Amino acid sequence: MLIDVFSADPVFGEASRESVRGCRAVGRLVACDIVWAEVVAGFSDSAEAEKSLGLLGVGFSALDVEAALLAGPSFRAYRRRGGTRARVIADFLIGAHALAGADQLLTRDRGFYRRYFEELRVLDPAAS
Repeated sequence: MLIDVFSADPVFGEASRESVRGCRAVGRLVACDIVWAEVVAGFSDSAEAEKSLGLLGVGFSALDVEAALLAGPSFRAYRRRGGTRARVIADFLIGAHALAGADQLLTRDRGFYRRYFEELRVLDPAAS
């Protein structure tokens, strides 16, 4: 999602930008350590990435014990259902972090998050 915005993705960039603006208009935007690291990887300079996240209004919200305790069972369920290594524990930590400490998750990967975090409100800019 944020990568769509910062990379000016030709397919999803505009919808993602509009979704970020809409969410920012009604509340605070936060991203966990994993999302911050993914975004920073797309920049040649970490300080520039941090500045860009700040300008976009995205706050840093570290993972905590509650998120880890929510992510573990979801990941276990995924693996028991035959899930491959296409999904890693980081995906589950992102969903658990949103469930534990946010009103919703802004992502284009709504099917996955809806399946493993049923109580989580998922907003998909591509579906608008």
